[in-house]
Amino acid sequence: MTISSPKRATSRSRNLKYILMLGALAALPAVTTDMYLPALPEVAADLATTTTAAQFTLSGTLLGTAVGQLVIGPLSDRFGRRLPLLIGISMHIVTSLLCAIAPNIGLLIGLRVLQGFFNASASVVAIAVIRDRFTGSDAAKLLSRLMLMIGLAPLLAPTLGQAVSGIWAWRAVFYALALIGVILVVIVWRWMPETLPVERRLTRAKKGSPKTTEPGGYRILLRDRRFLAYAALPGLAMGIIMSYVVGSPFVMQEEYGLTPSEFALIFAVNGIAMVVSSQINASLLSRASSSGILRIAAPVLLLLALALPVVIITGAGGVFGLVAGLWLILGMQGFIIANATSLALDGYGRMAGTAAALLGCLQVGLAGLISPLVGVFGGNAVSMSGVIIGCALAMVLILATTPAYRRGNRRLGAAPVGAVEEGAVEGRAVETGRGSAETGSETGADAGAETGSETGAGTSAETGADAGRAAD
Repeated sequence: MTISSPKRATSRSRNLKYILMLGALAALPAVTTDMYLPALPEVAADLATTTTAAQFTLSGTLLGTAVGQLVIGPLSDRFGRRLPLLIGISMHIVTSLLCAIAPNIGLLIGLRVLQGFFNASASVVAIAVIRDRFTGSDAAKLLSRLMLMIGLAPLLAPTLGQAVSGIWAWRAVFYALALIGVILVVIVWRWMPETLPVERRLTRAKKGSPKTTEPGGYRILLRDRRFLAYAALPGLAMGIIMSYVVGSPFVMQEEYGLTPSEFALIFAVNGIAMVVSSQINASLLSRASSSGILRIAAPVLLLLALALPVVIITGAGGVFGLVAGLWLILGMQGFIIANATSLALDGYGRMAGTAAALLGCLQVGLAGLISPLVGVFGGNAVSMSGVIIGCALAMVLILATTPAYRRGNRRLGAAPVGAVEEGAVEGRAVETGRGSAETGSETGADAGAETGSETGAGTSAETGADAGRAAD
């Protein structure tokens, strides 16, 4: 297994520990959203507000997470992974308690934005830790396994949220979220090691030296067309997921007459789709490339999305037909998110936190901007399917207008700007890295990574892996 960190994972049990721990962290934003879903109509009634305003308590959380990742990601590159994570989760606990006593919808929306901001520490650090230790297809495989943990959120959280709100009303959900935060703080404090040594952390640029500050890092990423193209795909995928998440409580319970308990069960069944597909994706990566899987998954997703309004308008299969269509559409996200994320992060080992932050910001920000459109366009099943079609079409257009669909060409243009500039900052062999990126030699990257790891030259290992795999 190719590992970019000087310290290698030495056993299955150690990898399992990382998957469970990072999965629990990465799932925190999803749990924060999904536990609250069954109570959404109750929130609207209790606070005497509209459906659209109640939905903004979800969208606001996503937008807060998007901004939070931009701030916390670079801080984790500078101060290490543990400290920003511990502070972020601690503030999640505080904002959860404040949400529980919010007297009106305006204050609740504002607090949910703050909750999302601090939740960002969990998701961005989890992704950065993976990039600290793994590259290429190995990172994509681990991300797919991570989807198993993240996928448990829609399976368990709504049911737990329904049980909690059913007994103690919707405000009790936030007390439960605060308790989950306390548990995560204990886990991180006791068992999570620091994966970014002091010598690899970014520091403020001195006068006359190359910039390694946070704004410089974002400038590098924003100039990389390859990064932006791949980074947009998880955002559009999350837009599909959140359009379903925001619209489904009202579609299922008001249009199709399901009870809150029945909705929670349907939501769990649909969550299984992403769990199953992510594990299939991890297996496929042993025989296919991440870009190859994306070339097939995006068009299939678009075809399934186009079929959904036909099922809704004709009433074919009733609620079962709708659930089956949504199950297939949500399942396709397991083939898109992990592969696109891995491809976007390749080449940015030194600034993994910053890259993961911008990736996460695009992911959550796009989802936060897209999901309210369900309510704006009517808040019904047809409007939900229309938003899903728009996201799927955008994915295909992004890939179709780049060389990503060309067999044998796994690049989107020149060598990633980040890989070259990063090499200059670190004193790496830039020309060698650029040559590896031009050839797309995974073999050379793996060899460089293994050699660097075995000789203790961690920077050399990361350079070989980053530059070679940047062409994927």
